[in-house]
Amino acid sequence: MTTRAVVLARGLGTRMREADPRVPLSPEQRQAADAGLKAMMPINGRPFLDYVLGSLADAGLRDVALVVAPDHDALRAHFQNAPPSRVRIAFVVQPDPLGTANAVLAVERWTGGESFVALNADNLYPVEALRALATAGEPAFPAFDADDLVRSSNIPAERIAAFAVTTIDAEGYLTAIVEKPTAVDLPPGVGSHENRYRVASAFGRKISMNCWRFDARIFEACRAVPKSARGEFELPEAVGVAIARGVRIKAIPARGPVLDLSRRADAADVARRLAGSIPCP
Repeated sequence: MTTRAVVLARGLGTRMREADPRVPLSPEQRQAADAGLKAMMPINGRPFLDYVLGSLADAGLRDVALVVAPDHDALRAHFQNAPPSRVRIAFVVQPDPLGTANAVLAVERWTGGESFVALNADNLYPVEALRALATAGEPAFPAFDADDLVRSSNIPAERIAAFAVTTIDAEGYLTAIVEKPTAVDLPPGVGSHENRYRVASAFGRKISMNCWRFDARIFEACRAVPKSARGEFELPEAVGVAIARGVRIKAIPARGPVLDLSRRADAADVARRLAGSIPCP
């Protein structure tokens, strides 16, 4: 079992920064949204990151590296004022926002060659899925069913249609992953987000929510991955490089809910779903 987790909190929060006059936010929430600090968005009085860290602790993942920007004073101040009791936090700086594969590469020294779980800071994953990764004993990822995510999560079908889809072999190992699939990646004539979601479901494809268990071999893949069309080094593409080099990554069947806090409009529904929950990081 691994006790190490890496939380990717370096993103620019571009979608969260987008103004949306239809969304009522508290002054504290608006301040976090304007700064793109999704992890620090107050949810029922607590930063969303506290819920993420609490779920990691529940899963037995107690050593946590937060990959952050050089100017991460808000995160550091929060944990200085409210030190976690169940997780040990290290801050690892990713100097430039060069993508999620580059963010994972930043923690190479921190991991000390040990396996670790990597996840987004703006998603709250089921504890059962995190525990399954912690105890997997090999590289792995939770393979979520698209239809189940629509039913159980706060993520609409059109957004799920843009998530990475996977191909899994008969032995339950990942053979291919496509980040942000387009019509080119799916059968001809299927172009809209809604239709792409239907195709992904109909073909039995499983969704990757960028939550992984890795060993040290992922770092060489992160170094080798080319820049994507967005000009970033993407973790799903690094996973593809690792697979091509012989790394076997087990697909662990998983069910939602996965709560997503990537846009301002997500805050109210996430708060409603977490009402009564007290995070204990």
